[in-house]
Order: sequence, then C-alpha cells, then structure tokens
Amino acid sequence: MTKTHSMGISRRGLLGAFAATAVTAAPTFANAFSFLRGAGDIRRIRLHSGRTGESIDTIYWIEGDYIPEALAEVNHFMRDWRTDGIKKIDRRAVDIIAASHNMLEADSPFLMLSGYRSPKTNAMLRSRSSAVARNSLHMQGQAADLRLNGRSVAQISRAAISCSAGGVGKYSRSNFVHVDCGPVRIWGR
Repeated sequence: MTKTHSMGISRRGLLGAFAATAVTAAPTFANAFSFLRGAGDIRRIRLHSGRTGESIDTIYWIEGDYIPEALAEVNHFMRDWRTDGIKKIDRRAVDIIAASHNMLEADSPFLMLSGYRSPKTNAMLRSRSSAVARNSLHMQGQAADLRLNGRSVAQISRAAISCSAGGVGKYSRSNFVHVDCGPVRIWGR
C-alpha cells in the first residue's frame, strides 16, 4: 500500500479523522470469514497495557487492506516490555483480538497482560510457572493474554472460541484469557 498525500494529509490521517464515524457505521455480522464476524469493512484494535501505561486504539484494516503504519504501531505496543524487544505481530492474532473484542460489545479496551515475549522473558516466566509453555506462541508474536473490565473470563473466552481460529486458554484464577493464532484448541477453567 502506498501513501497518498493531499494537502499534507496522509491516508492514515484521513482514516483516523473518520474512525469514530466509520466504526459506528461498520456493519456487524457482515459476510466475512467466520472468525471475523462482526469485524465489518473496518477492523479496529483497542488495547491498554498496565505495564507501560500505554494504550492503542487504531483502525488497522479497511476494505480488504491492512494498514502498515497501524500494524507497526501494534508491533510496538505489543512489545516485550521487559526487554523492549519488538516482533512483528501475526495479523491473524490481531484479527482474533479485534473480532473477539467486537463481539463483546465493550466500550473499554482489552487490558493486555502479555503480547510478544522474548525467549529470555519466556524462560524467566517459565522458571516461575509451569503454565508457561517452553515454545510459547508469545515468542512468535502470535499470542496475547487479555482481560476486559466488565467481562468475565468465561465471556471473553466464549468470544475468542467462537472465532474458531486459534488457541484459547482460560485462566480464571488469574483473571485472563490467552488467545493465539496457532492450532484450534481450548484449555483451562
């Protein structure tokens, strides 16, 4: 995708200016792939990190095209906050997160507990908990651990499971849901 400029406004800037209107007007349960039901012609991701205090609220896909600048923002946001390492986040994972959030019809963003993890961070977490996988998809930029104010682990996991597009782990004791774009599977309580 190439940037076009008109009077100093990029396509990204123009999209941002119309984001609120476009998201409101986006059709729900459109003719889309099953895991993107409700995503409409515009896909938006909204996340907050309690670790860094940062938030992201961006349209990253419109009418069949991913927006590279928006995906670069997602990559930076989902970085390993312990090492500041950045990995390209798999678009499928971004789509699953966005579709799940959209199905939950929530006003607040997902709270992201963990996105990309460097091998060093994953090894450290694994030494503290047997629940951390040795070959975690977090290290591939294909997973996120999420929580949402006003929604239970059961509600979030049902939305993610309905995408039928990857793994969903329920961690009720820790109050979060793991979503990934790996093989379809479900675990946890």
